[in-house]
Amino acid sequence: MLRRLEELDRVDREHGLGAMPSSAPPPRRRRRQLGPVLPGLGIVLALLAAVMLRDPGMSGDRLRSLFGLDDRLSSAVEAPAGGGQYRFERTQAGGGQPVTWNPCRPIRYAVNPDGGPDDWQEIVDASVDNVTEATGFVFEYAGTTDDRPFADDLLRSQEAPVVIGWASDDEVPELAGDVAGLGGGVAIETRPGRLGYVRGAVALDTDLLDLLDGQSDAFVQHRALLDHELAHVLGLGHVDDPSELMYADNLGQTGFGPGDLTGLAALGAVPCG
Repeated sequence: MLRRLEELDRVDREHGLGAMPSSAPPPRRRRRQLGPVLPGLGIVLALLAAVMLRDPGMSGDRLRSLFGLDDRLSSAVEAPAGGGQYRFERTQAGGGQPVTWNPCRPIRYAVNPDGGPDDWQEIVDASVDNVTEATGFVFEYAGTTDDRPFADDLLRSQEAPVVIGWASDDEVPELAGDVAGLGGGVAIETRPGRLGYVRGAVALDTDLLDLLDGQSDAFVQHRALLDHELAHVLGLGHVDDPSELMYADNLGQTGFGPGDLTGLAALGAVPCG
Protein backbone atom coordinates (compact mmCIF):
# COMPACT_ATOMS: atom_id res chain seq x y z
CA MET A 1 0.00 0.00 0.00
CA LEU A 2 1.26 3.47 -0.84
CA ARG A 3 0.32 6.22 1.51
CA ARG A 4 1.25 9.88 1.86
CA LEU A 5 2.82 11.30 4.99
CA GLU A 6 -0.50 12.34 6.51
CA GLU A 7 0.97 14.25 9.46
CA LEU A 8 2.29 16.89 7.06
CA ASP A 9 -1.16 18.35 6.41
CA ARG A 10 -1.57 18.88 10.14
CA VAL A 11 1.90 20.39 10.46
CA ASP A 12 1.46 22.95 7.67
CA ARG A 13 -1.88 24.06 9.12
CA GLU A 14 -0.33 24.64 12.53
CA HIS A 15 2.89 26.36 11.51
CA GLY A 16 3.80 29.30 9.35
CA LEU A 17 7.19 30.24 7.96
CA GLY A 18 7.95 32.31 11.04
CA ALA A 19 7.47 29.26 13.24
CA MET A 20 9.98 27.12 11.39
CA PRO A 21 12.67 26.16 13.95
CA SER A 22 16.23 26.10 12.76
CA SER A 23 19.21 24.56 14.47
CA ALA A 24 21.56 25.50 11.65
CA PRO A 25 23.86 28.55 11.95
CA PRO A 26 23.09 31.53 9.69
CA PRO A 27 24.68 31.26 6.24
CA ARG A 28 28.01 32.99 5.78
CA ARG A 29 27.97 35.91 3.41
CA ARG A 30 30.78 37.55 1.52
CA ARG A 31 31.65 41.07 2.49
CA ARG A 32 31.06 43.53 -0.29
CA GLN A 33 31.81 47.21 -0.60
CA LEU A 34 28.71 49.35 -0.45
CA GLY A 35 29.83 51.98 -2.93
CA PRO A 36 29.32 50.07 -6.22
CA VAL A 37 25.90 48.87 -5.07
CA LEU A 38 24.34 52.27 -4.50
CA PRO A 39 24.22 53.47 -8.14
CA GLY A 40 22.53 50.26 -9.25
CA LEU A 41 20.04 50.48 -6.38
CA GLY A 42 19.30 54.07 -7.32
CA ILE A 43 18.58 53.07 -10.91
CA VAL A 44 16.16 50.36 -9.77
CA LEU A 45 14.35 52.75 -7.44
CA ALA A 46 14.12 55.37 -10.15
CA LEU A 47 12.66 52.85 -12.59
CA LEU A 48 10.19 51.67 -9.98
CA ALA A 49 9.11 55.25 -9.23
CA ALA A 50 8.65 55.98 -12.94
CA VAL A 51 6.54 52.86 -13.40
CA MET A 52 4.34 53.68 -10.43
CA LEU A 53 3.84 57.29 -11.60
CA ARG A 54 2.83 56.05 -15.02
CA ASP A 55 0.50 53.35 -13.64
CA PRO A 56 -0.27 53.91 -9.92
CA GLY A 57 -2.68 50.97 -9.88
CA MET A 58 -0.16 48.44 -11.12
CA SER A 59 -0.51 45.17 -9.22
CA GLY A 60 2.27 43.28 -7.49
CA ASP A 61 1.99 40.53 -10.10
CA ARG A 62 2.61 42.99 -12.93
CA LEU A 63 5.59 44.50 -11.11
CA ARG A 64 7.09 41.05 -10.58
CA SER A 65 6.68 40.29 -14.26
CA LEU A 66 8.19 43.64 -15.30
CA PHE A 67 11.35 43.05 -13.28
CA GLY A 68 11.79 39.48 -14.48
CA LEU A 69 10.62 37.76 -11.30
CA ASP A 70 7.79 35.86 -12.94
CA ASP A 71 9.62 33.97 -15.68
CA ARG A 72 8.93 30.25 -15.82
CA LEU A 73 12.00 28.05 -15.87
CA SER A 74 10.42 25.85 -18.54
CA SER A 75 7.25 25.66 -20.59
CA ALA A 76 4.08 24.29 -19.04
CA VAL A 77 3.27 20.70 -20.01
CA GLU A 78 0.16 20.08 -22.07
CA ALA A 79 -2.24 17.70 -20.36
CA PRO A 80 -2.84 14.48 -22.32
CA ALA A 81 -6.15 13.76 -23.96
CA GLY A 82 -8.21 10.92 -22.56
CA GLY A 83 -9.20 12.12 -19.12
CA GLY A 84 -8.50 9.80 -16.24
CA GLN A 85 -8.87 10.42 -12.53
CA TYR A 86 -6.72 12.67 -10.38
CA ARG A 87 -7.01 14.59 -7.12
CA PHE A 88 -5.01 17.39 -5.56
CA GLU A 89 -3.92 17.18 -1.93
CA ARG A 90 -4.93 20.80 -1.41
CA THR A 91 -6.40 23.66 -3.43
CA GLN A 92 -6.16 27.40 -3.01
CA ALA A 93 -8.90 29.29 -1.19
CA GLY A 94 -12.13 28.98 -3.11
CA GLY A 95 -11.29 25.51 -4.44
CA GLY A 96 -9.56 26.75 -7.57
CA GLN A 97 -5.94 26.16 -8.46
CA PRO A 98 -3.95 23.44 -6.71
CA VAL A 99 -1.43 24.14 -4.00
CA THR A 100 1.94 23.24 -5.47
CA TRP A 101 5.51 24.48 -5.96
CA ASN A 102 6.68 27.66 -7.68
CA PRO A 103 7.39 26.89 -11.37
CA CYS A 104 9.70 29.92 -11.53
CA ARG A 105 12.14 28.48 -9.00
CA PRO A 106 14.05 25.20 -9.16
CA ILE A 107 13.03 22.49 -6.70
CA ARG A 108 16.25 21.54 -4.92
CA TYR A 109 16.45 17.99 -3.63
CA ALA A 110 19.00 15.89 -1.80
CA VAL A 111 19.23 12.15 -1.21
CA ASN A 112 20.09 10.29 1.98
CA PRO A 113 21.20 6.90 0.56
CA ASP A 114 21.58 5.14 3.93
CA GLY A 115 19.64 1.89 3.75
CA GLY A 116 18.92 2.32 0.06
CA PRO A 117 19.79 -0.02 -2.82
CA ASP A 118 23.15 0.03 -4.59
CA ASP A 119 21.54 1.63 -7.64
CA TRP A 120 19.78 4.38 -5.67
CA GLN A 121 21.26 7.10 -7.87
CA GLU A 122 19.86 5.57 -11.08
CA ILE A 123 16.43 5.07 -9.44
CA VAL A 124 16.27 8.67 -8.22
CA ASP A 125 17.49 10.07 -11.54
CA ALA A 126 14.89 8.10 -13.49
CA SER A 127 12.07 9.13 -11.17
CA VAL A 128 13.02 12.80 -11.17
CA ASP A 129 13.15 12.67 -14.97
CA ASN A 130 9.63 11.21 -15.02
CA VAL A 131 8.08 13.89 -12.81
CA THR A 132 10.02 16.62 -14.62
CA GLU A 133 8.62 15.50 -17.97
CA ALA A 134 5.10 15.28 -16.53
CA THR A 135 5.09 18.66 -14.77
CA GLY A 136 7.59 21.00 -16.37
CA PHE A 137 9.12 21.73 -12.96
CA VAL A 138 12.90 22.11 -12.94
CA PHE A 139 14.66 20.02 -10.31
CA GLU A 140 18.13 20.78 -8.99
CA TYR A 141 20.20 18.03 -7.39
CA ALA A 142 21.90 19.20 -4.20
CA GLY A 143 23.89 16.01 -3.59
CA THR A 144 23.71 13.57 -0.70
CA THR A 145 22.76 14.55 2.84
CA ASP A 146 22.64 13.20 6.37
CA ASP A 147 19.24 14.84 6.91
CA ARG A 148 16.36 12.54 7.78
CA PRO A 149 13.41 14.95 8.11
CA PHE A 150 10.89 12.18 7.48
CA ALA A 151 11.93 10.75 10.84
CA ASP A 152 12.01 14.02 12.75
CA ASP A 153 10.01 16.96 11.46
CA LEU A 154 9.78 18.57 8.03
CA LEU A 155 9.89 22.00 9.68
CA ARG A 156 13.43 21.40 10.91
CA SER A 157 16.32 22.88 9.02
CA GLN A 158 17.49 20.69 6.16
CA GLU A 159 20.09 21.08 3.45
CA ALA A 160 17.58 21.00 0.58
CA PRO A 161 13.84 21.70 0.42
CA VAL A 162 13.15 18.08 -0.60
CA VAL A 163 14.91 15.05 0.88
CA ILE A 164 14.57 11.50 -0.44
CA GLY A 165 15.63 8.53 1.64
CA TRP A 166 15.00 5.02 2.94
CA ALA A 167 13.91 4.04 6.43
CA SER A 168 12.67 1.08 8.46
CA ASP A 169 9.45 0.99 10.45
CA ASP A 170 11.58 1.12 13.60
CA GLU A 171 12.59 4.64 12.59
CA VAL A 172 9.32 5.62 10.92
CA PRO A 173 6.43 3.67 12.49
CA GLU A 174 4.06 4.72 9.68
CA LEU A 175 6.02 2.35 7.40
CA ALA A 176 4.87 -0.69 9.38
CA GLY A 177 2.81 -3.40 7.70
CA ASP A 178 2.17 -3.14 3.99
CA VAL A 179 3.13 0.55 3.64
CA ALA A 180 5.95 0.76 1.11
CA GLY A 181 6.53 4.50 1.12
CA LEU A 182 5.53 7.89 2.49
CA GLY A 183 5.68 11.29 0.84
CA GLY A 184 4.33 14.75 1.38
CA GLY A 185 5.05 18.45 1.64
CA VAL A 186 4.63 21.52 3.81
CA ALA A 187 2.86 24.57 2.40
CA ILE A 188 3.05 28.14 3.65
CA GLU A 189 1.53 31.42 2.49
CA THR A 190 3.99 32.57 -0.16
CA ARG A 191 1.86 35.55 -1.18
CA PRO A 192 -1.22 37.05 0.48
CA GLY A 193 -3.98 34.48 0.14
CA ARG A 194 -1.82 32.03 -1.81
CA LEU A 195 -0.22 28.85 -0.50
CA GLY A 196 2.81 27.12 -1.94
CA TYR A 197 4.91 24.11 -1.00
CA VAL A 198 8.38 24.90 0.34
CA ARG A 199 9.47 21.63 1.99
CA GLY A 200 8.96 17.96 1.24
CA ALA A 201 10.27 14.48 1.97
CA VAL A 202 10.02 10.91 0.79
CA ALA A 203 10.73 7.84 2.92
CA LEU A 204 10.84 4.47 1.14
CA ASP A 205 10.59 1.29 3.21
CA THR A 206 13.85 -0.65 3.49
CA ASP A 207 11.82 -3.89 3.63
CA LEU A 208 11.01 -3.21 -0.01
CA LEU A 209 14.58 -4.20 -0.90
CA ASP A 210 14.01 -7.73 0.43
CA LEU A 211 10.68 -8.02 -1.40
CA LEU A 212 12.23 -6.97 -4.72
CA ASP A 213 15.47 -8.89 -4.33
CA GLY A 214 16.06 -11.08 -7.35
CA GLN A 215 13.05 -9.83 -9.31
CA SER A 216 13.75 -8.91 -12.91
CA ASP A 217 11.65 -5.75 -12.67
CA ALA A 218 13.02 -4.60 -9.31
CA PHE A 219 14.37 -1.35 -10.72
CA VAL A 220 11.09 -0.45 -12.42
CA GLN A 221 9.02 -1.28 -9.33
CA HIS A 222 11.30 0.75 -7.09
CA ARG A 223 11.26 3.70 -9.47
CA ALA A 224 7.45 3.54 -9.75
CA LEU A 225 7.16 3.72 -5.96
CA LEU A 226 9.34 6.83 -5.91
CA ASP A 227 7.29 8.33 -8.77
CA HIS A 228 4.18 7.88 -6.64
CA GLU A 229 5.71 9.49 -3.55
CA LEU A 230 7.25 12.41 -5.45
CA ALA A 231 3.82 13.08 -6.96
CA HIS A 232 2.55 13.42 -3.36
CA VAL A 233 5.37 15.86 -2.63
CA LEU A 234 4.33 17.95 -5.64
CA GLY A 235 0.68 18.00 -4.62
CA LEU A 236 -1.21 14.97 -5.96
CA GLY A 237 -3.44 12.87 -3.71
CA HIS A 238 -4.74 9.32 -3.90
CA VAL A 239 -7.49 8.32 -6.31
CA ASP A 240 -10.00 5.47 -6.46
CA ASP A 241 -9.06 4.28 -9.95
CA PRO A 242 -6.70 1.26 -9.81
CA SER A 243 -5.44 2.00 -13.32
CA GLU A 244 -3.70 5.16 -12.05
CA LEU A 245 -0.31 5.13 -10.32
CA MET A 246 -1.79 7.37 -7.61
CA TYR A 247 -4.13 4.57 -6.52
CA ALA A 248 -3.38 3.83 -2.87
CA ASP A 249 -2.51 0.14 -3.41
CA ASN A 250 0.26 -1.00 -5.70
CA LEU A 251 -1.41 -3.36 -8.17
CA GLY A 252 1.51 -3.60 -10.56
CA GLN A 253 1.26 -0.15 -12.16
CA THR A 254 4.72 1.03 -13.17
CA GLY A 255 3.93 4.28 -14.96
CA PHE A 256 1.71 7.32 -14.62
CA GLY A 257 -1.80 6.87 -15.96
CA PRO A 258 -3.79 9.47 -17.93
CA GLY A 259 -5.32 10.97 -14.80
CA ASP A 260 -1.93 11.13 -13.07
CA LEU A 261 -0.45 12.95 -16.06
CA THR A 262 -3.37 15.39 -16.25
CA GLY A 263 -3.02 16.24 -12.57
CA LEU A 264 0.76 16.58 -12.74
CA ALA A 265 0.51 18.87 -15.76
CA ALA A 266 -1.96 21.05 -13.83
CA LEU A 267 0.42 21.24 -10.87
CA GLY A 268 3.19 22.53 -13.10
CA ALA A 269 1.00 24.99 -15.00
CA VAL A 270 0.17 27.29 -12.07
CA PRO A 271 1.35 30.92 -12.10
CA CYS A 272 4.63 31.86 -10.44
CA GLY A 273 4.53 32.68 -6.79
